[in-house]
Amino acid sequence: MTKEKDRTKKAAEKASKLIRLLIVEDEESFIDALEVGLGREGFDITVARDGQEAIAKFEAGTFELVLLDLMLPKMSGLDVCRVIRSTSDVPIIVVSAKGEEVDMVLMLEIGADDYVQKPYRLRELVARIRAVLRRREHSPQLVENEESIEIGLVKLDIDARRCFVKGEEIQLRRKEFALLQELLENPGRVLTRETLIDRIWGNDYVGDTKTLDVHIKRLRNLIEEDPKAPLHISTVRGVGYRYELSR
Repeated sequence: MTKEKDRTKKAAEKASKLIRLLIVEDEESFIDALEVGLGREGFDITVARDGQEAIAKFEAGTFELVLLDLMLPKMSGLDVCRVIRSTSDVPIIVVSAKGEEVDMVLMLEIGADDYVQKPYRLRELVARIRAVLRRREHSPQLVENEESIEIGLVKLDIDARRCFVKGEEIQLRRKEFALLQELLENPGRVLTRETLIDRIWGNDYVGDTKTLDVHIKRLRNLIEEDPKAPLHISTVRGVGYRYELSR
């Protein structure tokens, strides 16, 4: 093999190992910074500058993650997320400016995996991207069928309404069981407080939202080795809770 062919082969092998990201962003200053910064981190970047272009490029390519700005020309980030989620479970990280909390809650509810707020630091963004990819990489730990859900050391027997941690049965109240089931059925995904309250207590619930926190605290006391430093049920400040796969 000639040196030229060897270099070509190595370049092809390197390219095949790059993580492909679809960046949906219309601000050129952010695009330039992302192309340079994420390129240096070993990501293969494809850019879409509006919502319609994002859908077209997503359908034409293969991507490991989508970084999606919320405010876009032609089609909003909310609609782009909804369209992608209708056909794919590719991880989606949403980017938003300050003051868009209501829209962020909607994005999480329709399937976004995480979000970052502008202005952000590249180091934080890269950490978020790698964390979401790690959670997806560890998803085979999830074993699910109609009768049971098992992630790591926690197993729910749904039909019998029994819960086991490290093989030992623990006693859960009805709402606690339903709450843990909801978290386990959405591993690695942020569930907003409003979503959890609606699904567990019903959309006509008018009680104090601290009820949810009390149930989360009790679950942590039962399944975490150190409830004060939980590794499984994590808090996403100001948004809700997430069941961690990779910890």
